[in-house]
Amino acid sequence: MELVNLMEDEVIFAIDKILEDRDDICTCDKCKLDIAAITLNNLKPRYVVTERGKLYGRVDTLNYQFSADLIKEITKAIEIVGAEPQHE
Repeated sequence: MELVNLMEDEVIFAIDKILEDRDDICTCDKCKLDIAAITLNNLKPRYVVTERGKLYGRVDTLNYQFSADLIKEITKAIEIVGAEPQHE
């Protein structure tokens, strides 16, 4: 068994999808991870241990409010990282 924060996978997936449509932000791994870290720090974690927990946790991600909150936090993080990327 392992402890898993379901939000990590959801955030990484959503960042990749959102950045596909943006050409005004760096998409290097460092910037993506910075965006993910900022986003995850502003969202409630969803920890699970069992496979059943993963299934129930994933059902929650189908909620419209969840999607709106996720996109809002990712967009804010993109603006922060875009304004001050931590590389040359």
